[in-house]
Amino acid sequence: MRRLWIGLGVLAVLAGVGYALFDQYKYYIPGIISRWRDPIQPNHDVAWAQGPATPVAAKRPPNIIVILADDLGHNDISFFGGGVAGGAVPTPNIDSIGHQGANFDTGYAANATCSPSRAAIMTGRYPTRFGFEFTAVPVVFARAVSRGETAASDHPRGIFHEELTKNLIDYPDMGVPHSEITIADLLQGHGYHTIQIGKWHLGEAKPLQPTGQGFDEALGFLAGGGMYMDPSDTGVVNAKLPWDPIDRFLWPNLPYAVQWNGGQRFAPKGHLTDYWTDNAIAAIKANRNRPFFMYLAYNAPHTPLQATKADYDALPQIKDHTSRVYGAMIRQLDRGIGRVLQTLKDQGIDDNTLVVFTSDNGGAWYTGIADTNAPYRGYKATFFEGGLRVPFFLRWPGKIKPGTTLAGPAHHLDIFATAAAAAGVAVPSDRPMDSSNLLASAEAGNGPAPHSILFWRSGENKVVRDGNWKLQVAGKPNKAWLYDLSADPTERRDLATAQPDRVKAMRAMIATHDREQRKPMWPALIEAPIRVDVPLNAPWKKGQEYVYWSN
Repeated sequence: MRRLWIGLGVLAVLAGVGYALFDQYKYYIPGIISRWRDPIQPNHDVAWAQGPATPVAAKRPPNIIVILADDLGHNDISFFGGGVAGGAVPTPNIDSIGHQGANFDTGYAANATCSPSRAAIMTGRYPTRFGFEFTAVPVVFARAVSRGETAASDHPRGIFHEELTKNLIDYPDMGVPHSEITIADLLQGHGYHTIQIGKWHLGEAKPLQPTGQGFDEALGFLAGGGMYMDPSDTGVVNAKLPWDPIDRFLWPNLPYAVQWNGGQRFAPKGHLTDYWTDNAIAAIKANRNRPFFMYLAYNAPHTPLQATKADYDALPQIKDHTSRVYGAMIRQLDRGIGRVLQTLKDQGIDDNTLVVFTSDNGGAWYTGIADTNAPYRGYKATFFEGGLRVPFFLRWPGKIKPGTTLAGPAHHLDIFATAAAAAGVAVPSDRPMDSSNLLASAEAGNGPAPHSILFWRSGENKVVRDGNWKLQVAGKPNKAWLYDLSADPTERRDLATAQPDRVKAMRAMIATHDREQRKPMWPALIEAPIRVDVPLNAPWKKGQEYVYWSN
C-alpha cells in the first residue's frame, strides 16, 4: 500500500510539472503546428512585372498610391504638434503629404480595429453591409488570449464565447466576399496595373486573397500580423509587453515570413518595414510608364514591437524602453514613406500621382503608451474619438494646392470614390455605395463636409455622428454617451442625461441603419473590457470608464 501511495504521489508531481510546462509553453503550440504544415522557405528576390519601356500615352490617368499605417495614433506623428514621447520622433515625410496637399481636419477610420476598416477601404461600403462586422481571428488565438488574462478580482473580466465556436466558418473564409467589388477590381478593369504590398487581413482562402480580389501582383502576409525580424537577430531590438495576453501569443506564433502572389511562404530580407519600402520602390520603377494603383499597407507600428538597432540607438532621449522601440518603428516608417515619395520624383511621375495617407484605427491601448491618441479619449477597440480619429491626407502636386485644410469628417469609405474619380471611372451603381469623392473639395480648397451622418457598429457598440452630435451606445456597460463635438471634440462632457430627446432620436437613426445591414458572417468570440482613459498596463481603479469590445 505504501508503494501505491508513493507511486500516486510521483504521478501527481509529474502531472503538476507537466501542466506547469504546458501552461508556460502552450502559446507555442499553434506556431509549431503552423510551421509544420506550411514550412517557411529561405529568402528569395521578388521580380515585379515590368511595364512598357516608354510611356503608354502622352496623357494618361494618374497613378494612385494608398499608404496605410497600422495602429498609428493621431498623436504619433508631428503634423498635429505631438509626436512620440512629446515630439522626440518627428515625422517630416508623413507630415509632408499633408503639408504639400490636403489635410482633413477630421479624419475617421471605418472601425476601431483593423479588418473592418480595411474592408471599408477596399469596397467603399460599410463593411456591415456585407457581414464583415468583426476583425477576423482564429479560434486558437481568441481562446488563448481570453484565457491568458491575469487573474484579478478588482475589475471586469474578458468573456470568451466557447458556444459560438460551433458551426463557425473556417478562419481562411473570414474575409471580403468575392461578390464585393474592390477598388482594385474597378481600376484593374480600366487599364490600371494593381499592386498590393504589406498586410492584407481580408481573407486567406484563395479567392479572398489579393490576387483573387483585383490585384495583379501581391507581396505581403495574409494574417493580422507578422514578425518584423527574427527576434534573435543581432540587428533587432525587441520590446515585449508582459501585461498583454495578445503580445504573449504573438511572439511564439507569428512567423517572420511573406508570400508572393499567394505562393509558398518565405523569409523576407531585413526588417519588414524596410522590406515593404524597398519593394514599393521596385514596383514603382517597374511601372513608371503605365498607370498603376498601389495599396501599400505597412504593419508598423502594430505589435510585436521590433525596431532596428540603428533606429533605436538614434533615440537615446527616450528613456522608457517600450516607448523608444515604438518611436524607432515610427522613425523607420516615416523614413520609408519619404523614400517612396522621393522615388516618385526621381522617376518623373510625382505630378501625376495621387497619394493618400491614413491609419486603420487609433493607437492601441495594450502598448502601455498613454498619450498615443492625445488629445482625444479612447484607444483602438473603442468608438471614442481616440479609437477612430486618424490622419487623413491627400497629395497630388499640380492638382491639390499645398497647405490645404478641409472640413471633415472624411472617412475611410471615401478612398474608394476618390480613387475612382482620379482615374475617371464611375463607382458601381448596382449596390448601395457609402463613399464620397473628396477630390473636388481638395482641388478647390474648400467645399461642404463629405458626410453629414456617419455610423459605426461592432456588436452592441454602436455610434452615429449626425452633424456635430455624436451618440455612442454600448451593451456592456448598458450606457449611452452624447457629445457635441463642435464644442467638445475631446468628449469630456457627456450630455446624454441632459438631452434625452436627442438621445432617443439618434437611437432611432441607429436602428434604421441597422435594418439595412447584414447579419455578421462570423460572430465575435471575445468581449474584452477596454478602459477609455488609461492603457492596459495602468492599474485598475474605481471609477475608471470602460467599454466591452466585441472581437
